[in-house]
Amino acid sequence: MKFVLISSFIVCLVIAENFEQSWRYVDVRPGVHMFYWLFKTSHADGPTQRPLVMWLQGGPGGSSTGYGNFEIIGPYNIDKEYRNSTWAQEANILFVDNPVGAGFSYVDDLNDLTTTTEEISQDLFVLFKSFLDSHPEFKTVPFYIFGQSYGGKMAANYARKLHTEIQAGNLECNLGGFAMGNAWTHPLDSTLTWANFLFEMSTVDETGRDEIQRVAEQSEQAALQGRWRESTQFWRATQRAVNEHTNYVDFYNILKFRVFSQNEKKPTGVSLDDTLSIINAKQDPRLPLFMNTEVREYLGVIPDNVLWGGQQGPVFAAQEEAFMKDVLDDVDYCLNKTDMDVIVYQGQLDLICDTTGSMLWVQKLKWENMPNYFSADRVALTTPENGQTEMFVKAHEQFKFYWVLRAGHAVPKDQGDSALRMLQRIIRKDDN
Repeated sequence: MKFVLISSFIVCLVIAENFEQSWRYVDVRPGVHMFYWLFKTSHADGPTQRPLVMWLQGGPGGSSTGYGNFEIIGPYNIDKEYRNSTWAQEANILFVDNPVGAGFSYVDDLNDLTTTTEEISQDLFVLFKSFLDSHPEFKTVPFYIFGQSYGGKMAANYARKLHTEIQAGNLECNLGGFAMGNAWTHPLDSTLTWANFLFEMSTVDETGRDEIQRVAEQSEQAALQGRWRESTQFWRATQRAVNEHTNYVDFYNILKFRVFSQNEKKPTGVSLDDTLSIINAKQDPRLPLFMNTEVREYLGVIPDNVLWGGQQGPVFAAQEEAFMKDVLDDVDYCLNKTDMDVIVYQGQLDLICDTTGSMLWVQKLKWENMPNYFSADRVALTTPENGQTEMFVKAHEQFKFYWVLRAGHAVPKDQGDSALRMLQRIIRKDDN
């Protein structure tokens, strides 16, 4: 499916099949340039009658406009073929390269990269306010934030930030809620459950399980003592232990294993490059070239000195102090102080943000209605084609948890039709 360009200047309007688009840079701070790409929905109701979904990729440093768009929920894949399960058929999709330095977003000075979740949210707020000024038609439609992996962690804090700004009269927005997809919400609960999960899946023996658990507990001890950078280093060491004892299980789908070419370097240490090797292994190896050639030319606004993904490493490094910190306070705030929907969805085959870890941190939430949630029925949802069970959902009022079967870390990528039906349930509020 080819794109047809009909105009281009700062905000570019294009027609691609049934999808109207716009994109541009927003200077969220001096020397700090954040990029977004909007796909308006093709739904028959029209864009202004459908919700707006902001997609935040993980990492930190992953690209929403690249990986999230062309490999997960956007209208087209990397071969420019239409994706039948695209979320753009149900909602307007706003891809944001976030934090600054991810994807096509960039900083003039690396010292201006964000170092905390709160700084990320502040930049996102400035971008979104500018976006709504340019697209006032979206001020009143329901707005949802969907974040995958580290993006889910960012989504929780950003939802809290948006609510406070709306309450203060600084933003007009119909905030509907946020969703954390296989999210890094409570990093320690995730990491501390790897060993037993791998053991139960026959991926390690007792020796491997015990060694992985030993290193994971070192990460926990460092965090409990406030040594957050060391906690991140021990987390990397836990990844190394997993690699050594599993022969490189895929952190994003526990039923798969990484296969290396003869000239490809295996991540054998605890360096940043080793971590990025694991993170980037999930994306199509053609994606960087595609983004830096065809997509770059198509967009027409990317500065000559900006390379898609060129600042990914520094972005991750800048977040090392915050990386292992949880955002349970933000989730609690949204449950206790707002009526927005708070959604957790989990692909059952993910290791890095495994379901067991997410179920553990849910038990720590301080929402007064949690007992009612725990006593609620867990409902099986089936496919319309053959009645096959595709997911389960447990919900009470604004809080919902989806277990998506046969999916790994990126639920919409692994089970596109199921994820689309989940999105439909969320925006229709079927489970409220």
